[in-house]
Amino acid sequence: MNRSAEANLPSASPKRVICVGASETLPRDLTPGDVMELVGADVILDQLAEPAIEGVWISREQLPQLSELRGVCQSGVMLRDMPEGVALIDQENRVLWANRRLKRWVGKSDDDPVVGVSLYEWFGDPDVVGSDACPFHTAFATGEESSSTLQTNDNRFFQFRAAPIVGTEQSPQLVVTVNDITDEILQQQKLVAIHRAGRELADLRPSEIFMMEVDERIELLKENIRHYLQDLLDFEVIEIRLLEHATGNLVPLLSVGIDQEAADRQLFAHPQGNGITGYAASSGTSYICYDVVNDSLFIPGVADTRSSLTVPLILNDQVLGTINVESPEVAAFNESDLQFLEIFARDISYALNTLELLVAQKANTAQQSCNAIHSAVAMPVDEILNDAVNVMEDYIGHSPDMADRVRRILQNARDIKRTIQQIGQRLTPLEAVPPGVDSHEHETLRGRRILVVDEDEKVREDAHHLLERYGCVVETAHSGDEAVLMVRECSRDDDRYDVIISDIKLPDYSGFQLMMRLRQLMQHVPMVLMKGFGYDPGHSIVKARQNGLHPKALLFKPFRLDQLVDVVKVVIEQQKNSAAAGGNQSPETADASTSQR
Repeated sequence: MNRSAEANLPSASPKRVICVGASETLPRDLTPGDVMELVGADVILDQLAEPAIEGVWISREQLPQLSELRGVCQSGVMLRDMPEGVALIDQENRVLWANRRLKRWVGKSDDDPVVGVSLYEWFGDPDVVGSDACPFHTAFATGEESSSTLQTNDNRFFQFRAAPIVGTEQSPQLVVTVNDITDEILQQQKLVAIHRAGRELADLRPSEIFMMEVDERIELLKENIRHYLQDLLDFEVIEIRLLEHATGNLVPLLSVGIDQEAADRQLFAHPQGNGITGYAASSGTSYICYDVVNDSLFIPGVADTRSSLTVPLILNDQVLGTINVESPEVAAFNESDLQFLEIFARDISYALNTLELLVAQKANTAQQSCNAIHSAVAMPVDEILNDAVNVMEDYIGHSPDMADRVRRILQNARDIKRTIQQIGQRLTPLEAVPPGVDSHEHETLRGRRILVVDEDEKVREDAHHLLERYGCVVETAHSGDEAVLMVRECSRDDDRYDVIISDIKLPDYSGFQLMMRLRQLMQHVPMVLMKGFGYDPGHSIVKARQNGLHPKALLFKPFRLDQLVDVVKVVIEQQKNSAAAGGNQSPETADASTSQR
């Protein structure tokens, strides 16, 4: 059925009812003059703007299928109540229709009129922060979907996605969907700020590194950590502890808002009895405590704490420590807070590692300088010692004053080496020791006096270089006679050699013969013999073992540092056992033995 002529021409009197379908189905109380007949239901909306129209009559044959009609009704409800904002706009960006969610976002009620107002005006003329300056214009111009992000004056972010309506004879219109992405954008901004803060934690200029001492760098790092945790992540109660791998002790580094008693509490990286901090350090996993009242692991740090968040500081799969934050509110921390703190914890770990590397580098440079000085003077000082004991041998019993002068020369020469070594140790701070390295591993070597006897100057130099790094006091001699004089001179004082390392073949006699001569000066000779590859023609090693040489007190040239250290430790331990059994001879007994020689 075509639209009637009466519907197409102006009428003298307004029509009251629109009829779609056969007019015979109309109620009998309507006259033909009251009815506007239309072809289909799709053109009804064009005529409803007429104020005189009181209703619409659709004959049954013109009705859509019931399922289709039900779908249309359900779609309307869905559009009205869907969680995204939806609007229909014209080419002037004016709103033709908007759903309930969009109205609420712009502060309008369901009954407020929406038609005719620009969608931009609804959002307070927001700033475009996306790639498209006007997604509506782009969609109209290209006929394709377009999107962009807009920021309102109250710092909210909305993503606008516009798509043209296709296949309509009406004026061009866009369907616009709007999503509130404020939380997502703010989270991204926070992540960027955290990464920027992490880079700035230990960001020092070369001039600052040169001028700042270790303690000053640590204080700067602590202040930066405190600043970013409070101002960026809004954490007010903070505690950071560093793990001592040798002892398992969690040493406080930074405490903000923590009770002093709790800050001084000793905690260990153990899952039981050490609170959540000990659990996180031992397991290497983060922990959210939603309510401290119902959490058996929690140990109070602040009186009014109700929830906490603890994250381990990890670098290269190794736990460096922990960071703990607390709140007076129950369930104050969520997965987002955990993510932010874990990201920042990684930056703290890198900053601590960078600081450690800087300290270690500075200590290493200082130590190398001292080692270079020590190496330069070690051999000349040894020559002074060798010459001095030879001179003193001639004056003992003849010129006591001259002998005393020579002894002072010996003492001063030894003090020079000892002073250089002590300066090197002072310049190497404890903070330079890397995590996991036991600085007490070779403590038994510190201060031990070692005499090395070998004609080869390279061997004597290596002895200084290898053993003095562990705090040993090393002196050397070229020959057996020089070694005897060195030992005799030391036997007059309470400063004897703890270990004597000798080559089996010396310029004047064998290592075994040296051992036997030294037995006249000391009850137990802490001897170590060295030999190169080849035959031992004098059977020095066999004879020495028969006369008390420890079975392990043997080094084959060239030897590694660990082999040298192990052998020295063995002989020192043997010396301790011998002293415990009977003690060394007194200097007087040694002098008597010497006079009988």
